[in-house]
Amino acid sequence: MAARQTNWRNLILVVSLGILIAVQLFGVALASGWALAGLFELGPIVGYVLMALFSGFAAYGMLNLMRRVLKVERLTEGG
Repeated sequence: MAARQTNWRNLILVVSLGILIAVQLFGVALASGWALAGLFELGPIVGYVLMALFSGFAAYGMLNLMRRVLKVERLTEGG
């Protein structure tokens, strides 16, 4: 049985993709919560709740994205 070797190029690609998209998703989530709370004058507590809610959606989307990426990308070679 041959040993499996890490495909570093694909691993770096997947990690970079995850970081880039996570920053974008969480930035949009936090900005949306802040903007909606400010637009409708809901107060800071509701703003924080909206930010947390939208961040939860962003985390869920990020988790699903990374699961799909890991199914497609081959991170090991051989074996």
